[in-house]
Amino acid sequence: MHHNHRYMIPKALRQVTLWVHPEGRVIGSLFLSFHTKNGPGLEDPCAVLNDAAPFFVLQRAEPEDLRFYNKRAIVRVEYQEEETPSEEGAGIKTLHCQVSLMDGSLIEGVVRYPLPPSHERLYDYLNLSKERFTKLYLEDGSICLVNKAYIVCVSQLTAPDEMEPRWLPEAVEISGTSV
Repeated sequence: MHHNHRYMIPKALRQVTLWVHPEGRVIGSLFLSFHTKNGPGLEDPCAVLNDAAPFFVLQRAEPEDLRFYNKRAIVRVEYQEEETPSEEGAGIKTLHCQVSLMDGSLIEGVVRYPLPPSHERLYDYLNLSKERFTKLYLEDGSICLVNKAYIVCVSQLTAPDEMEPRWLPEAVEISGTSV
């Protein structure tokens, strides 16, 4: 069979770990475009999973296989971020939360997303209708994309630097003086 490489679109591979229902854990690589909708730059796995197409392509290593996964069957996707995102930026809201999934998993992470001041709550972020997957930045530096259809509930957590100071001392020592 003759392969015409003129019709091939160059793509980069990004290793990811999928949790697929009911298959379980699957390790492979996503195909990412070298150009985003906004111009040059490597496509983000979150953009691949949140675009309108119902399927995406995964190149498996063990066994070597090319598969087309239905996004509805993906519970979550984890991968290492290529570069550390800047928390600075116009309207970028940082929300600490814990996500409880249908399989009993609890995932703690941070949402970083440009939200308008009138809609900057975690509730507003979760209800963005155009996005099937929510992006969490985990403490170990990895990214976890969670399919909203598998979320049972989300709890907002207080960031460590936002902790309110205790108004009572940790311990009070009372001396044994007599009157």
